[in-house]
Amino acid sequence: MTLHWPAGTLRRNGDLVLLSPEDAGWTYAGLWVLRIGAGMSRTVNTGEFEAFVLPLSGSCTVRVDGRSFTLAGRDSVFTRVTDFAYIPRDAEMELVAEGAGLEVALPMARCANRLEPKYGPAERVPVEVRGAGRATRQVTNFGIPGVWDHADKLNACELITPDGNWSSYPPHKHDTAGDQEVINEEIYYFRIAGRDGITPSSEGFGLHRTYSCDGGVNENVAVRDGDVFLIPHGYHGPCVAAPGYPMYYLKVLAGPAPQRSMASSDDPAHSWVRAHWGVEPVDPRCPVTTHNGRTG
Repeated sequence: MTLHWPAGTLRRNGDLVLLSPEDAGWTYAGLWVLRIGAGMSRTVNTGEFEAFVLPLSGSCTVRVDGRSFTLAGRDSVFTRVTDFAYIPRDAEMELVAEGAGLEVALPMARCANRLEPKYGPAERVPVEVRGAGRATRQVTNFGIPGVWDHADKLNACELITPDGNWSSYPPHKHDTAGDQEVINEEIYYFRIAGRDGITPSSEGFGLHRTYSCDGGVNENVAVRDGDVFLIPHGYHGPCVAAPGYPMYYLKVLAGPAPQRSMASSDDPAHSWVRAHWGVEPVDPRCPVTTHNGRTG
């Protein structure tokens, strides 16, 4: 199975990313990233997948099932928390780009139950500051259980890691069903800011690690803007933002559990670092963004 897909390798028919569960070699989780020109529209059929509509840059109108949602977006993933929408399976959706154009992510999950479309306003999205010291990062919990319960299988959230910091740490896994953990397939979609700390650029890079205890998976890779990394099993983390280059990633999770969950287990060799977060100062650069824009 190919885990690391550099930018461009999942480009399909002009779309920036088109990753189906079959491409990934699993069952549930997928990702579609589209670019739509100013004033243009695109019709998408969800089929057996539910999806979120998440503007990465630009704003849009979403029309589905006779309803219309206007999503106030952002200039970049590093500038603001965005509005979003939930789209059910078996839906025909029209996306209309507003302003200068649209780049939009569609995190997707194969599911059985059809729910109603629903609008998610940015001002209701919780922004969490997680960790401390050099492990401080922002987690934007727009599509997770307990915050957004209007989904059948799909879980999603965004992370922003200030340059020089570590996230997805301690390393954790979710490949076993039990009291403390559920099975989830997971996609990381990376955006790396350039020198201005705002505009995604191919200039910068970060680092990502995924590994398993049996050595079957042992990936230590440099990730760049637009890369996708797949996590079928094993521990994952850290993600490290190189000095000078803030890191964003969209996490998409879905799995066989009857109830949506993101429960995971730390690598016990490194879980002790959590105890230090109570005494270490939090990086004042976090949160980086809210629904009102950048904080710094």
